[in-house]
Amino acid sequence: MLIQYNKKQLQEISKQILDKASSKTLCFYGDMGAGKTTLIKALVKELGGQETANSPTFGIVNEYHFQEGKLLGYHFDFYRLDDETEALDLGLEDYLSQDCWIFMEWPEKIPSFLPIERTEIHINITGASTRELKIQNTPGNSPTKKTVDYYF
Repeated sequence: MLIQYNKKQLQEISKQILDKASSKTLCFYGDMGAGKTTLIKALVKELGGQETANSPTFGIVNEYHFQEGKLLGYHFDFYRLDDETEALDLGLEDYLSQDCWIFMEWPEKIPSFLPIERTEIHINITGASTRELKIQNTPGNSPTKKTVDYYF
């Protein structure tokens, strides 16, 4: 069962996502206008980011910091990539090697370069102002870890 939410519930949904995520790499799947950037804004705020998150569509990547100035993470929007290898030209491997939050919009554009261990967030549009959310934690390489799905 999928649970619906609206904009008024974003901060509570953000808390639940951060609680359920097994990885600091969050991959956001959903149609154009599903609310991927809006949800990332709420997550950055919940984490204590000093900047207001916005879509990096044209710049491909945005950098966010905690209030005290320390790096919080990076926000990628791969929508405009024509070829997944363009992500390597941006230095994706260097970004992913850092100990920080990674927010990826349109990760399906770079399937070969997604980290093995990640949290996938699927957003479905259910109405003009409502969405459904599903979180899937991928197990990484450990044989003892299992994929876990959460429905909101």
